[in-house]
Order: sequence, then C-alpha cells, then structure tokens
Amino acid sequence: MILCDIGNTTFHFLIDGKHQKYSLNEELPSSDEIIYFISVNEEASLKLIKTYTKCIDLEKYLDFKTTYIGMGLDRKIACVGYSDAIIVDAGSAVTVDIMKNGIHDGGIILPGLMNLKNLYKQISPKLDYEINTKVNLDKIPLCTQDAISYSILKSIILPIKELALKQQIIFTGGDGEFLSRYFDNCIYKKDLIFENMKGIINANNCIA
Repeated sequence: MILCDIGNTTFHFLIDGKHQKYSLNEELPSSDEIIYFISVNEEASLKLIKTYTKCIDLEKYLDFKTTYIGMGLDRKIACVGYSDAIIVDAGSAVTVDIMKNGIHDGGIILPGLMNLKNLYKQISPKLDYEINTKVNLDKIPLCTQDAISYSILKSIILPIKELALKQQIIFTGGDGEFLSRYFDNCIYKKDLIFENMKGIINANNCIA
C-alpha cells in the first residue's frame, strides 16, 4: 500500500512503512501500485494522477461532521476516528481542533514556533534569537533570549490548555513532540495523518 499526503510544497509518501518526501518540482518515484492520496494542492494532485496509472483520492470517502467553514482537508483527516479529544498539528501553523461525541466542535489556528520566532527579528535585528527550549516557564525571564522564548511558548501552550481542560490531547506535526512535553494528558503521533488514511481505506472495503 502506498499513501501520499500532498501539501502546499511537498509530496509526502509512505511506501512500505518508509517516509519519502519530494518537492513539487521533483520527479516522483515509479510504481505500478495503487496510490491512495489526500491533497490540499490541486496542481500537485494533477501531477500525481498523470504520473501513476491508478490513484484514489480519499477525500471523497471522508465522512466528517462539522459546522466549521473553510476547514482544510489535512485538519479533517487528522481528526478522523476520534470521539472526544483535542487534535494539535504543530507545523508552520499550529492547528487545534476539538472533537466532541465524534463531531468537530471548532478550533483555532496559531502561528508555528519558527514563524513566531521570525517575527521578532522583523521588529529589530537585536531580537534575532534562537528559541531556548529549556526556558523555565514558571519564572519571569531575566534575559532577552529567555523573554522571547517564554513569550513564544506561552502564546501557544496557554490557548491549547484553555481549550483542552481535561480532555486527551493528540499531538502531531514537526513540533508536536516538543510541545507535547508541556502537557500531561497527551499522546504524540508522528504518523497520525497516514494512520487515519489507512483507517478510511479499511472502512471502505470497496476501495482497498
């Protein structure tokens, strides 16, 4: 089984349990197998379909209930299969989605760690610091690097804690494992999107 998650800038494949990423301009690997995919990029979807003889778009098989307007497919896929949980996808943006009784109950979008970091150097070159991932969030900072790090981390952590209360939190995304350290009732799933894609395939035997 080959899975492909098409984003705005990359093709992310899971082939025989191994991850492979390609930019939109790179040549894709050859294969005669069925490619199951999701996509937020129409042009990239066309490239995939032209490259492989058999492609199946999983979006048409997605049964997802929400009144949220404009919710991206990647966020929907991340939430599939969860009845009561907070789903946090921490990448260039941090999306936080609430699932209650199997229905999406809304969510928020925050800037990601690196995007927040880059805002400071736009204010002044003197504020161009790396994030101190060991900063003590229980004490008021006494240096500029810690002041910036404290503010960045708190601006992401506090809204998630306020929304989550005592619900389980599922983290994924490039910064998901790091952010999960600040929460007790949580799980980090590196392959959450691919796991949920497999769930959709298994739930629809006609396409497997």
